[in-house]
Amino acid sequence: MMPCLIRGCQKKKGLTAESILSLVGLKNRLTHKPGTLWWRTAAVAVARALVLDRKLLLADEPTGNLDTKTGEAVFDLLQELNQIKGVTLIVVTHNLKLAARLSRQIHLVDGKTME
Repeated sequence: MMPCLIRGCQKKKGLTAESILSLVGLKNRLTHKPGTLWWRTAAVAVARALVLDRKLLLADEPTGNLDTKTGEAVFDLLQELNQIKGVTLIVVTHNLKLAARLSRQIHLVDGKTME
């Protein structure tokens, strides 16, 4: 919440650490220090993006170091943010199965884009 506290937006938008952590599935970790959440790096990164109510989220291999189940959960969260909060997602991934779940795909082959 620190970026929001510095900008003074917490009171204006009604944001709380609890509401943000609920969105990313970490509500039960409210009193944990950020360094102890290393195993949920992707969720913490999404929470940080949400604090300032960003409209664009860039995700470079968001599931790259996650097991299949956790990776799918992170992708579910990204899609939920897109659909519910209207967050635009730009996701770079080599995981074709997860990429297929996105509404639009642009493939980069030999430096050229293909849809």
